Amino acid sequence: MSKNDIYLASKPRYEILDGLRGVASMIVVAFHLFETYSGNPVHQILNHGYLAVDFFFVLSGFVVGYAYDDRWDRMSTWNFIKRRLVRLHPMVIFGAFFGLLLFYFGDSPMFSLIGQTEWYKPLILFLIACTMIPVNASMDIRGWSETYPLNGPAWTLMLEYIANLLYALVIRHLPKIALAILVAIFACFTIMLCMNIDPLGITGPHQYAAYTVIGGWGIDACQLWIGFIRLLYPFFCGLLISRIGKFIKVKAGYWVCSIIIAICLCMPRVGGTNPDNFWMNGVYEAICILLIFPLVVTIGAGSQVSGKKSFAFCKWMGEISFPLYITHYPLIYMQMSWAAAHKDHPLSMHIFVSVCIFILAILVAWGAYKLYDVPVREWLKSKLFVRVSNENKN
Repeated sequence: MSKNDIYLASKPRYEILDGLRGVASMIVVAFHLFETYSGNPVHQILNHGYLAVDFFFVLSGFVVGYAYDDRWDRMSTWNFIKRRLVRLHPMVIFGAFFGLLLFYFGDSPMFSLIGQTEWYKPLILFLIACTMIPVNASMDIRGWSETYPLNGPAWTLMLEYIANLLYALVIRHLPKIALAILVAIFACFTIMLCMNIDPLGITGPHQYAAYTVIGGWGIDACQLWIGFIRLLYPFFCGLLISRIGKFIKVKAGYWVCSIIIAICLCMPRVGGTNPDNFWMNGVYEAICILLIFPLVVTIGAGSQVSGKKSFAFCKWMGEISFPLYITHYPLIYMQMSWAAAHKDHPLSMHIFVSVCIFILAILVAWGAYKLYDVPVREWLKSKLFVRVSNENKN
């Protein structure tokens, strides 16, 4: 039997890490809802929610290392690629389709291009999005020059796929010391981005968000540079943590880690709005990415969930985390459009709409997971793999 065809059953999961992914996903939704009313990055109401992306990359690197590092004697590169596609791509397609369905509902002064977009262009972009091929600004249909105009956050999945390919083709062969050296090099690039150090003159267009890691959603030189910097250290640091295997056990680890993540992602702008103090925010973001997020993953992997209710809650948060992340933004486009068209409405009405969008996003994610993601993944596994009986199942 070919190693391309064997499906190795999933290993036992780290429930706390699943739950933390859900916490970060919900904060991302709240961050984007507040972003509608925040203005520029300096004045964001729920600041630093964008750092959830960097936290997700640490989690992803850890999970990939844990799940696959010791399986390459039974698994080919193509087998690994198929497994990752089965895990991630059904929801990528669903997120693009959801964005397609809601596209014209976002027509407003906020997105003036929507009303000028012929019906076939979103269909073409949906088909392109299904392949994860990024598009450039010439194919913009919204006005934001996004890599994936129907569902902006999909840019992080493009980088996730690239990281997985790098792992399968190169990084998995490296010893821990070589991986540690790479992680140290990538850390230097993270510090450069956070501290607005740009010796190559690449991040000039990023000055509107100086001393932050905001960016990565385009395919121009600046956005690609930011995106890869945000990917490389977190992902391969998470992989290194899994290989080292030295974890920290604390009591009530899930709640401790959840509080730490919530504080990191909701922290107000460090240094305030005085340009002379912007560097303080860069230091803060560097500390979060380089130290705090890896520490949280180390604690989450080393601690245990106590009690059936806590276990069930972590499991549920983990289940909806990816569907919530990859489906919420089409709803945010609609919220932005509504807010732009109803600026004079009472604050209470804006709060009501935002709360409803938040709840709707969770319901859509839960429904997509139960009714689409799980059945489609099981069907794909049955078609692409032959299950073996000598692996432990969840």
